[in-house]
Amino acid sequence: MDLIVNGIIQAFSLIVSLDPEVVEVTLLSLKISGAATLASTVIGVGAGTAVALLRFPGKRFVISVINTGMGLPPVVVGLFVTLFIWRSGPLGGLGLLYTPAAMVLAQIVIAAPIITGVTLAAMQKLPARLRLQILALGATRRQLVWLLMKEARLPLLTAVMAGFGGVISEIGASMMVGGNIKGYTRVLTTATVMETGKGNFELAIALGVILLILAFTVNYILTAVQQRKQK
Repeated sequence: MDLIVNGIIQAFSLIVSLDPEVVEVTLLSLKISGAATLASTVIGVGAGTAVALLRFPGKRFVISVINTGMGLPPVVVGLFVTLFIWRSGPLGGLGLLYTPAAMVLAQIVIAAPIITGVTLAAMQKLPARLRLQILALGATRRQLVWLLMKEARLPLLTAVMAGFGGVISEIGASMMVGGNIKGYTRVLTTATVMETGKGNFELAIALGVILLILAFTVNYILTAVQQRKQK
């Protein structure tokens, strides 16, 4: 119990003192996961909306693939992304391995199916008559999609929160494609694992607490926007 209490005390000490290394790791975590969430939102909301509204052969199969992708194990994602960006891989010439860009790419692969799946479910739950009413008022296809997205804005924000939650806490893929390089690709999750392995439990707990605070803060902001929209 003393270990946990000391870890929490050390976490707030590191936050208050603005420890340079902790600040660097925290900002990098937010930068990588934020970029991945933003890109995944664009991909996921667009893909989920398209699949929900369009009719095409094999639609059930595509939805099954999306739903399966929502539960992709991060280590499997890390494995395949590593194979693609390895020196002899299809994208090896880009030199992405062990870079923040590789971590963003891996996190996009994790978050995009989550946001796509939630978006798909949200759009499918909208009344079918709503589309007909909007079209009957003379709306174009683009206006139709925009109005339907506005109608489903609350679950769409939930999709963004789910996507961010899936990547900010991810460890397997980040470790595999980023390498946990100090000052370059070390983020809160990989640093926590490293310090735990070294037996620095108090520092590991401190990093874990900071990670929880970061995740809570971002989700609180998104929740505030979501609930304000509801009013």
